[in-house]
Amino acid sequence: MSFIEKISHLQLDILKEIGNIGAGNAATSLSAILDRKIDMKVPNVRIVSFDEMMEMAGGAEHVVASVFLRIEGDASGSMFFILSLPLAQYLIRQMAGDATFSIDSTPHAELALSCLQELGNILSGSYLSSLADFTRLNLYPSVPSLSIDMVGATISYGLLELSQQSDTAIVIDTVLVEDQLVADSIDGHFFLLPDPEFFDIIFAALGVAPDD
Repeated sequence: MSFIEKISHLQLDILKEIGNIGAGNAATSLSAILDRKIDMKVPNVRIVSFDEMMEMAGGAEHVVASVFLRIEGDASGSMFFILSLPLAQYLIRQMAGDATFSIDSTPHAELALSCLQELGNILSGSYLSSLADFTRLNLYPSVPSLSIDMVGATISYGLLELSQQSDTAIVIDTVLVEDQLVADSIDGHFFLLPDPEFFDIIFAALGVAPDD
């Protein structure tokens, strides 16, 4: 049985707390870029299969915007951040100052992809910084890989890159709320795909025993 399959409720709670700190840091950065109040929270952290990952993102044929990156340093793994197209379009419009941008128009403008990459840098950097601060480990992200494609193709590409040895992932639910549009809060998902020793290293650094 892999570590991820026997992870405890305490360990999931620790990951949730780290996620909330990262979300708060990301919200601060986004608020500065968009010049408006943005809040982000992590209501839940859970273990899911790869099939469940695709269903949570709308199904294998559902088109989404995604950011994929490798976690490197003292512990390694991979992350997907998946955004619905309406949320991606909204954030690109705000970041680029272009209210007419349509994510349905192809090919996608270089500025739009640049905005998505910056968004990926902010989000991944915020989460990894909070994890590194907690554990005192050296963790950093690779350059994000961007795509606007069907969920199945996006995740399959990432898994081929990984040569995954497990069929499960940690999902960090993320709720983004703009202060002026509280009724229109939109969910996104971080999917954390750890390499085999990832959690052993992380929780050992935190002093949490495997069977806690």
